[in-house]
Amino acid sequence: MADNDDHDDRTVTPAYAGRFGAGEVPSHRLPDDPMDPDATYRLIHDEMMLDGNARLNLATFVTTWMEPQAEKLMAEAFDKNSIDKDEYPSTSRIEERCVAIISDLFHGPTGTGAIGTSSIGSSEAVMLAGLAMKWRWRARRAAQLGVDPGDVTERPTLVLGTNVQVVWEKFCRYFDVTPRYVSMSPGDYCVKPDEVAAACDGTTIGAVAILGTTYTGEYEDVVGICAALDSLAAAGGPDIPVHVDAASGGFVAPFLDPDLEWDFRQSRVVSINVSGHKFGLTYPGIGFCVWRGAEHLPEELVFHVDYLGGDMPTFTLNFSRPGNQIVGQYYNLLRLGRRGYTEVMTALRDTATWLARELGGDSAAEVVSDGSAIPVLTWRYRDVSAYQVSHELRCDGWQVPAYPPPEGAEQDPILRVVVREGFSRDMAESFLDSVDRALGRIRDAGPVSGERSFAH
Repeated sequence: MADNDDHDDRTVTPAYAGRFGAGEVPSHRLPDDPMDPDATYRLIHDEMMLDGNARLNLATFVTTWMEPQAEKLMAEAFDKNSIDKDEYPSTSRIEERCVAIISDLFHGPTGTGAIGTSSIGSSEAVMLAGLAMKWRWRARRAAQLGVDPGDVTERPTLVLGTNVQVVWEKFCRYFDVTPRYVSMSPGDYCVKPDEVAAACDGTTIGAVAILGTTYTGEYEDVVGICAALDSLAAAGGPDIPVHVDAASGGFVAPFLDPDLEWDFRQSRVVSINVSGHKFGLTYPGIGFCVWRGAEHLPEELVFHVDYLGGDMPTFTLNFSRPGNQIVGQYYNLLRLGRRGYTEVMTALRDTATWLARELGGDSAAEVVSDGSAIPVLTWRYRDVSAYQVSHELRCDGWQVPAYPPPEGAEQDPILRVVVREGFSRDMAESFLDSVDRALGRIRDAGPVSGERSFAH
């Protein structure tokens, strides 16, 4: 029999009785010594248990479930830098195919004629589209004034609604563009086409229309906005291009509302952004921007980099970034096809509208949007605070945001649920039970003074 001293302590020591389970681990400086990999995993794994359950996070538009085959492919591409097109030519071709498929989906140029790029979500895509509009405006303005583009001293403006996602505010601040906001009105959370046209002048680089607003999930009237700008130009006013922020609706409308001409079928639409990690059904970190044609993407913004063995034309704010999200998006496009995406989006919209009907059955509830555009529903209660309901739902693990409507539509705050892939009808029924329990607790407790604060 071997001597007891020969035993490996790791075979008998409980997982949390060792040095890293019982002692303090520095979190704001490097540890003095290496840590056992299993102990390091347990340490970080356990800390993340305090996060909410992503599948129960009904606040986010971001995908929280993918098929295991997609996850395996993405894991195989973790180490690939998508910018190294000469080193990873297959990943580069996959990105080009994704851009071509999305351009075709939006009735833009197809095949090798597609003009666009992948990005880190729609946030980067918005910046790229905005920069392209700004540079094209500066060239037009310089020609009108008879000066060089660098001598244009006017500050450009961008027309957008108060309901835009905050990334548009960031674009304007970061790139010296003055936002001209079109306000909402009570009960109406989309811009009005005539007010968009009225806000435009010679300094306007473009107007933004939203296909699936963050606040209520509604489609803005892209056709109406384009028509109003057509009338403005025909009357001798400025010729204003339109960018469609389809971050949320770009992977919904083509499948559920194919006759809605919000995309490049409208000749005034020059660029579109979309989030692959929203209803494109890919894990976070992937978006796309596509243009009507090369003339709408100034060549001066495209860098031709001789890097790692080949010329790489690139128009991105980021340089090195992982290729695994691109691979994950391509998997979805091939795996689902047009019929598959249609079936998924139909199921999501059906669940959203069903849930809206059930919630609206409460006599004190007011359904603001019912999920009949993108699968997002919003509602409020006349007798209880939306912030109270949001707080109480966390008792069952659900994360549901409460927030005030956009500027100009001053009304009581609303609650919002995003119905994503993985949120089944069975889960929706469980959610309804949680809502009933939350309302019961709040109503039994009686009115409270004040509102919980919320930072938009």
